Amino acid sequence: MKRSAIASVFILLFFSMGSCKKENNKTTSETNRTQTFQNVLDSIYSEHKEALGLMVHIEASNKGISWSGAVGVSNKKTKAPIGKEQPALIASNTKTFVAVAILKLIEEGEVKLDDPIFKFLSHNSKIVLGKSGYDVYDITIRNLLSHTSGIFDYAGTDKYMQRIKTEPRHRWTRDEQIQLAMSIGRPLGIAGDVFAYSDTNYLLLTEIIETITKREFYLAIRDLIDYKSLGMDATWFSTLENHPDNVGSMVYQYVTSEGLNNHMIDHSFDLYGGGGIASTTKDLAMFLFYLFNGKIFKNPKTLDLIFIKATPKEPMQGDYYLGMSSVDFSGVRGYGHSGFWGTTVNYFPELNASISVFVLERDKRHLRVDLNKALLNALKKY
Repeated sequence: MKRSAIASVFILLFFSMGSCKKENNKTTSETNRTQTFQNVLDSIYSEHKEALGLMVHIEASNKGISWSGAVGVSNKKTKAPIGKEQPALIASNTKTFVAVAILKLIEEGEVKLDDPIFKFLSHNSKIVLGKSGYDVYDITIRNLLSHTSGIFDYAGTDKYMQRIKTEPRHRWTRDEQIQLAMSIGRPLGIAGDVFAYSDTNYLLLTEIIETITKREFYLAIRDLIDYKSLGMDATWFSTLENHPDNVGSMVYQYVTSEGLNNHMIDHSFDLYGGGGIASTTKDLAMFLFYLFNGKIFKNPKTLDLIFIKATPKEPMQGDYYLGMSSVDFSGVRGYGHSGFWGTTVNYFPELNASISVFVLERDKRHLRVDLNKALLNALKKY
């Protein structure tokens, strides 16, 4: 072999070894991170096994992190191990999806934030709200999004919970739930005067989406957010859309104190915009990550709208924006939402990361805070 050829071989071997070393270092780093995050889950679960199952996704692509983890069981009776890619009902996390869809329609010039809702409500809803003392000419899209409409919330009442417990298989309609809100509660105040969290606001928003798009709201939301281009293949409105192919079975989510779980209740009890979406921890975390990284709105200024804070005349606790609220975990500020079943997702600008957490036993939903704090502490090291 000629000397030049031998030299070439040595050079190739040198660079090949260097490349392998970098790959090995990268693999080792990923393994270490994965083990760190899993250790957080395992540690919290070992002290709170009554939570049944814990599921997490961390999305921080600038750090090379896109990690899902789970521990526990997906079914209390069978003790089937939980799968990290199993979907769950995300409940009020759905409100952020509805808000983003409305903001897309604003971006497209189809509606304005301060348009009065009478322009877009169904004839039936106008009559029902009007007879109940609500001024549909004064309440705006902004009021619905920020829960400053003064419209009563049926979903948070003992009467509604009792109805769910006695008739768990009842198939609710949106009109029926709006009517229920009108029948069991009076207006809470003039639009803009009070903050009062109300699922009724978001039921009306999905009705407005249908009026504007002339399509079923769940299909309009899917296209406005564009699940397909974002790769959100495991996100759908349960019972209104088919369970996606190649997506695992839904986990069991429990409210043991009420004797309920998500498999025994017809999902229409929380389906029409106040809740209703089923998703995986990964899809949910990716949704917020994409939202805050410019993948959903064409105009960056549209995202600014979501940070419009509710500023009612009467004092309120905490912050609520348009379809999301803010959190602070050990000095790290995040923006997102939580849901009835023990779900939560937040985006943390300081780390350019989103974290979703599912706690399968709602009675242990306080563990969402513990998990977020511990995972953020771990994430800050990388």
